[in-house]
Amino acid sequence: MAHLLSAEHVGLEYPNQTVLADVSCGLSDGDRVGVVGRNGDGKSSLMALLVAAISPTSGTVRHRRGLSVGYLRQEDDLPVDDSTVEQVIFPGLERYVWASQAKARSIIDGLLGDLDLDGAISALSGGERRRVALARLLVGDWEVIALDEPTNHLDLSAVAWLAKHLKERWPAGRGALVLVTHDRWFLDEVALTTWEVHDGRVEPFDGGYAAYVLARVERDRQLVVAQTKRRNLLRKELAWLGRGAPARTSKPKFHIEAATALIEDLPAPRDPVALHQLAVARLGKQVVDLENASFRYGDQEPWVLTDVNWALAPGERSGLLGLNGAGKSTLLGLISGELTASRGRVKRGKTVKIGLLDQSSTSLDPFTEDLVRQVVSSLKTVFVIDGGQVSAAVMLERLGFSTDLMSTRVGELSGGQRRRLQLLLVLAQEPNVLILDEPTNDVDTDTLTALEDLLDSWPGCLIVVSHDRYFLERVTDQQFAIWEAHLRHLPGGVDQWIDLLGTAPTQASRNESKAGTTVSSNHSGADSMALSAAEIRDLRKQLSRTESRIKRIEEQIERQTGATAQVDASDWQELGRMTDVIEELRLERDQLEEQWLELADRLDAG
Repeated sequence: MAHLLSAEHVGLEYPNQTVLADVSCGLSDGDRVGVVGRNGDGKSSLMALLVAAISPTSGTVRHRRGLSVGYLRQEDDLPVDDSTVEQVIFPGLERYVWASQAKARSIIDGLLGDLDLDGAISALSGGERRRVALARLLVGDWEVIALDEPTNHLDLSAVAWLAKHLKERWPAGRGALVLVTHDRWFLDEVALTTWEVHDGRVEPFDGGYAAYVLARVERDRQLVVAQTKRRNLLRKELAWLGRGAPARTSKPKFHIEAATALIEDLPAPRDPVALHQLAVARLGKQVVDLENASFRYGDQEPWVLTDVNWALAPGERSGLLGLNGAGKSTLLGLISGELTASRGRVKRGKTVKIGLLDQSSTSLDPFTEDLVRQVVSSLKTVFVIDGGQVSAAVMLERLGFSTDLMSTRVGELSGGQRRRLQLLLVLAQEPNVLILDEPTNDVDTDTLTALEDLLDSWPGCLIVVSHDRYFLERVTDQQFAIWEAHLRHLPGGVDQWIDLLGTAPTQASRNESKAGTTVSSNHSGADSMALSAAEIRDLRKQLSRTESRIKRIEEQIERQTGATAQVDASDWQELGRMTDVIEELRLERDQLEEQWLELADRLDAG
């Protein structure tokens, strides 16, 4: 493998902090590196050093002669003039030129499907500008790509697309990728090596996030370090990885025997029976019931939600998916009581108390000049967690606040620190229904692990909206989606949601139609209907994926049918719910079988 760049004994110091000390690392062709570590430990600084965006205080950074490097910063560096989105991404190119390139069309479809390419860049939101910056980088040809938090402002389908794009962007053994991300699913999907930045050092681990977790646990165990609490959290995380989603466990990146030895005595991350019993005790049998609930913001406006039926059960843990603007926040507003249904009704149990962690941090505005310890001291003195009582200070410690941060003013906290304090304020209200709207924003992986551990023992109803696939699958037991103004249960989880999005029209196809262009073929007349070798391969892949999906659904139907037979015949509500799930699975299976037949017909005709 050709060596591309290296950092040799580099150090980086600021007046009051040593960020990196005597660090040596490098990238060669074929490297795919994920960088992890706590906020403030130097992840972004290390990346900036490697791409020569900043200079080290000591040591040397060397690049191979003529090396081309693409770098996505966290900061917005797009123009603020009236250039169009298209002009920023494809400067000087006519639309028919880039629209004839499969790579460019794929990038536009994957990242900017909801944007008007003729719109002014100055009119975009911060999240939209971020996606444009990522697209602008990816359309270029680079030997090394460095991405700092590339999944920020991407929805689940865009994150899945980006992972696939990066894995297929270069031929095997060519090109190099280094990325900083808090998205653990993305990290595990893309990275072949993980670098942990801590205490001024860079420590490498083979494999993605799963392998990194195992190696950290094993390292801590062998060295018998004093950080017992942190080690237990990591072992619990490993237990989740070992028992987690089939998409992850089907291709483990570490030795199964070693993992089994570590987790064989560990319980599942959550005890659903015990949590359900506690939730019933706190909530009663009725939580929130939406009955044919519909909503629109004006008499002439289109319906945002139509005929939503959802009976939240005590102890239910559900994830809510949907495109931007689909109505997720509206549905949360109906559940919390901030909005009133335009049609239908929403019923709440008498004992229901809802706590909402929204995307803004305005709840901290009254405390801007206060010290963190002053805010903590004003809260309730104890929280009931894991069946016992803990103080507010201990809760903050569990959420990753160090002792020195207790004397920091709230207005001086970082985004991730504000998020953790905001969550504590919500929990202090003693809610029994907790709604988390993008709780992982600006939070590092260690804090996410601590938050997941906290939620494992929280007895109540939990609803999560998040673009962090790992977190969503980790803390919820089922997922729903808002699709075409309706609420749809997703028995197949996030994979089913991504498959569903694949049926929507793409932005590149709309752009081609608008430009009046088509990609020409080398054939004409009747021969133009023949499939190319690439199209045949793609159809065969689609057939294989569809067959696998049908098989998984058949297995789910069989399991659900067996579970239904065990339900008490007098519990008609539970029987009805389980029967509805089976019917929805059967409907999805029928749709997939029709899709399979269409694909097979196209392949036979070609």
